[in-house]
Amino acid sequence: MTQTHEAGTWLRREGAALRRPLRRAAALSALQALALVAQAWLLAWILNAALFAHATLRTCAPALLALLLLAPLRLAAQLGARRVAHAAALGWSAAIRTRLLERTRALGPLGLRAAASGELITRLVDGVDALLPYAARYLPQTLTAALVPLLLAAAVLPADWISGLILLFTAPLIPLFMGLVGSAAERASRRRYAELSRLGAAFIDALSGLTTLRELGAAEGVAAQLADDGEGYRRATMQVLRVAFLSALVLEFFATVSIAVVAVLIGFRLLWHELAFRDGLFVLLLAPEFYAPLRALGALRHARMDALAAAAPLAALEQAPLRSPPLAGGAAPAPDAAPRVSLVDLRYAPDGRGPVLDGLDLELPAGRVTVLVGATGAGKSSLLNLLLGFAAPQHGHVRIDGAELTSLDLDAWRARIAWVPQQAHVFAGTLADNLRLARPQAERADLDAVAIDVGLAAALTRLPRGWDTVLGEHGEGLSGGELQRLALARALLRRDARVLLLDEPTAHLDADSARRIGQVLRAAACGRTVLWVAHRLDAALAADRVAVLQDGRVAECAPPADLLRAGGAFAALHAAECAS
Repeated sequence: MTQTHEAGTWLRREGAALRRPLRRAAALSALQALALVAQAWLLAWILNAALFAHATLRTCAPALLALLLLAPLRLAAQLGARRVAHAAALGWSAAIRTRLLERTRALGPLGLRAAASGELITRLVDGVDALLPYAARYLPQTLTAALVPLLLAAAVLPADWISGLILLFTAPLIPLFMGLVGSAAERASRRRYAELSRLGAAFIDALSGLTTLRELGAAEGVAAQLADDGEGYRRATMQVLRVAFLSALVLEFFATVSIAVVAVLIGFRLLWHELAFRDGLFVLLLAPEFYAPLRALGALRHARMDALAAAAPLAALEQAPLRSPPLAGGAAPAPDAAPRVSLVDLRYAPDGRGPVLDGLDLELPAGRVTVLVGATGAGKSSLLNLLLGFAAPQHGHVRIDGAELTSLDLDAWRARIAWVPQQAHVFAGTLADNLRLARPQAERADLDAVAIDVGLAAALTRLPRGWDTVLGEHGEGLSGGELQRLALARALLRRDARVLLLDEPTAHLDADSARRIGQVLRAAACGRTVLWVAHRLDAALAADRVAVLQDGRVAECAPPADLLRAGGAFAALHAAECAS
């Protein structure tokens, strides 16, 4: 219940931006209602004059002409109201999506790491789309349902006060029963949206791990589970539709009964000569139109339910705390040459926990390969996040050629970085297209050269169409080692990248391939600053310098041969790895 209240509060707050266009739409709806009243009065007058006053066509011609002219006026007002509301809703939903995208950007990879990618996509796409019918149709209809019946009742009361009182008395019954029946539909709609979010997350996760699932022989089981989840979503959707149809039936029943009561009373009073034919016909023509906005509002109630169900996760995303806020950059340009990176007295405690980095000092010289080693949880990935600007340290300095990282344009700084994560992302497309993400204008000769450097040439001979082989989503068709080589090839193809940040680039490679990659990276370090995070210490032997991370600080930093001779922390780690 609290979640629904928060979602309703968020919707009301966001809907405040629509007040002005909704007022214009309501004014057009009121104009349409006034034209309707005029048409009903003219039609009643014409029929009364023709049937009882024996009026000629010449006498009724002005009224007939006015009746015909009011029809396009009603149509124009109706279309204008819908156009105004729809245009406002489109801009409103686009603004919400833009703001939520900015929020995800502000949260950064660290703030979103607990969120399933499929669920996040569902929020930003389907969730925001679910708000559009609410803003374009439901909100304008609420104003129409509040304004138009009052205008029609004001027109009916002078003609027949008894019918006017019946209309005013029965009108509240429709929203009352709409609310009673709609509460069940609201709960069903929330369950349906939860099923949709869960199904989206499961589907994206299954796609990302499809290669592994096939290797383990579990793809059929996951497909069956997705089919069961899809069936659950279908049942939840049908439950919403059943309740919606029940709500529509209740509204139609009460509206029909109310119109019938008005019609029966008018019929008897016409029979008893207590009411003029013109006035009775005028009231009968307006009675269905009196309930029409209320019935339309009931039919659109599902739009509000869907919006409430979608608003809860959207509000949660917007209000998600910035536990590890990204770095706030400045406007200074990033260096064009390989920079000297200095980390001075860094202290970083993510998510309010104890410090992962505490008093860290490290120098990354230009044109050199620095390998960072340490136990799991020592803070190696945290250091990469600080260099990428995904997080801000609580204390200390990150300096690029002596300038604070906070003073640089972060987009320009990241454009100078080639980052190789532990799990490379591959898009559906050809192998060449995936590699050209690093440099779209790269020639085929450039691709061949970098493929030879990273050992991807063997995969080219195995693939049926070489560079033109279409890879499946998330790298179907390539092994884990080949995906890692592709990520390395992307980094090396970036000629404008002056900093290489490599997170376990040889994790899926054999020892000989890892040594070759180390030699390639040492050659590529000319004109670049390279930081290589490694768990396998045999890779560190090819580096210019090795920094050992312990207790949040750099315990030792020197060429690997010097560290092995010194017999310190790196020597102990290397001996333990060789023994295992």
